[in-house]
Amino acid sequence: MESGLISVDRWRNGSQAYFLTHMHSDHTRGLSGGWSQGPLYCSRTTASLFPSRFPGFDLSLLRVVPLFSWTSLSLRSNSSGSTVRLHLMAIDAHHCPGSIMFLFRGDFGCFLYTGDFRWDSDASDEARTTLVAAIDEFPVDILYLDNTYCNPIYSFPSRQVAVQLVADIIASHPSHDIIIAVDSLGKEDLLVHVSRILNIKIWVWPERLRTMHLLGFQDIFTTDTSLTRVRAVPRYSFSIQTLEGLNTMCPTIGIMPSGLPWVKRPFKGDDKLSGSFLTASMKNETVSAKKELEAAAVHKFHDYMYSVHYSDHSCYEEIGEFIKLVKPKSMKGIVVSSSSYVDPLYYFGRICGANQPPQVLLMRPDIAEEFRAVRIKSYSASDKTRMLAKEKRWKRDSHSSLKRNKKRARIQVKCAKILEVD
Repeated sequence: MESGLISVDRWRNGSQAYFLTHMHSDHTRGLSGGWSQGPLYCSRTTASLFPSRFPGFDLSLLRVVPLFSWTSLSLRSNSSGSTVRLHLMAIDAHHCPGSIMFLFRGDFGCFLYTGDFRWDSDASDEARTTLVAAIDEFPVDILYLDNTYCNPIYSFPSRQVAVQLVADIIASHPSHDIIIAVDSLGKEDLLVHVSRILNIKIWVWPERLRTMHLLGFQDIFTTDTSLTRVRAVPRYSFSIQTLEGLNTMCPTIGIMPSGLPWVKRPFKGDDKLSGSFLTASMKNETVSAKKELEAAAVHKFHDYMYSVHYSDHSCYEEIGEFIKLVKPKSMKGIVVSSSSYVDPLYYFGRICGANQPPQVLLMRPDIAEEFRAVRIKSYSASDKTRMLAKEKRWKRDSHSSLKRNKKRARIQVKCAKILEVD
């Protein structure tokens, strides 16, 4: 697509139309109450949040994009001056309230921009059906992908399972106050389902309550601490020091719902969830793979702190399934600042038929201590043929070559081939 026509989650001057996938701050950086560069396209839910997030914003700039249907725009080519017809569709991204993916098509081809998304078993049938029908008619040339957890080290259960794990922890501590770390937008489904499972209200801070009311949650949340022992607090205020201070006044535990391990070293003590539904089902010596995943999704980092793998981003396996569904001709990762960052082509380039040169793969801090850097490339049939030919040549070499081969021992991580360890 010609530059200067559209921008997605980018707010500098120079485009004719702007698109916002969702209202998280890392995607709205550059937006303000005085922003006025051009029409801004977003979902209805996201549009409803603008007055509270950006006071003074000119709401006449907003264009609400309906879900699951094509919308057309007429833009003008900066180079030729001719009319460029752009067709777009919004698809539920299942990330946070109002989050959407954008599917663009026109004479330039077909692009799919996921924004942040979670494509797990909880994703709606309507989103899947609509996306499949659209890409069957218009194959995707470039997939702009949420690659936050595009690394085989990240595997976590569906959000439905993670919600039950959070409820289990709360039920295991009937005499404790509970604090759950959340952001200013997101994790609403977690809080709503915990409220329903345990039949309790949940405290939120005043600004968060206003957001909840805008989203249509009227009866579940409160700012009255006397009505509940479960509180959702801002993530920035959640720490071991805070929990230790709270425990001098009342027994309190904290729960961090996140896909990332946010502290390096787990607690060395007993990490069993005594009395919970989870551990009651895990006393048998034979544990299914599903239960193993559930057990791995809960970590106790301190006497007062648990982490649960509840994520609003797709994990590695889900990313792979999504790429296989879309079958793009090429793809690009939209996340470059994550500590787990990997370009999706490194692991899934074979689906696109792409050949990538060796690049640096960042790893978890504990693994990085052992390996300073790992260079990888996507593993395709042509790669395998070349490697087999090299192995035959090496076998004909002298003893010194055999010693060199041992040094070059290769490590395979699923579809990625590690070529060199520095």
